[in-house]
Amino acid sequence: LTYAAEHLFNLKFAAKELNRNSKKCDKEEKAEKAKIKKAIQKGNMEVARIHAENAIRQKNQAINFLRMSARVDAVAARVQTAVTMGKVTKSMAGVVKSMDATLKSMNLEKISALMDKFEHQFETLDVQTQQMEDTMSNTTTLTTPQNQVDMLLQEMADEAGLDLNMELPQGQTGSVGTSVASAEQ
Repeated sequence: LTYAAEHLFNLKFAAKELNRNSKKCDKEEKAEKAKIKKAIQKGNMEVARIHAENAIRQKNQAINFLRMSARVDAVAARVQTAVTMGKVTKSMAGVVKSMDATLKSMNLEKISALMDKFEHQFETLDVQTQQMEDTMSNTTTLTTPQNQVDMLLQEMADEAGLDLNMELPQGQTGSVGTSVASAEQ
């Protein structure tokens, strides 16, 4: 029981770390946006596009870290309940053993798999079972949708009061906004 209680601290610490990583990615995104403006001012669209891709990747990473932080936090709350109710089983203690190294790695896929194991334990335990959604499903892709990149370039150019000389195919400008809106749905 005390074993699980000790590891509660590590879960809570990991949630804070993931949150911190999310904020770091936010800062990186802002830095990349500033570089976009500079590149556009110099008329260097190729460099601007690279910074736009980086900015969007950082934004997605920030969201991933934030989601995982919330998920780890939720598991910590459920472990807390299990400890309080004295329902920490041997199999849960087994999951807890592999926890420390995984949490330190800050590898989202490994942490996600660990949270899956925990959540499975809770389902069999029936401690406050509430189905967790798989937050990592489509969010770990490294590809950056080009319409998002184009929109970010346009946004940065507008903020900098510059004219963006991008050769967009005719008729594409109207669809860019709608495809992003539907992608965000």
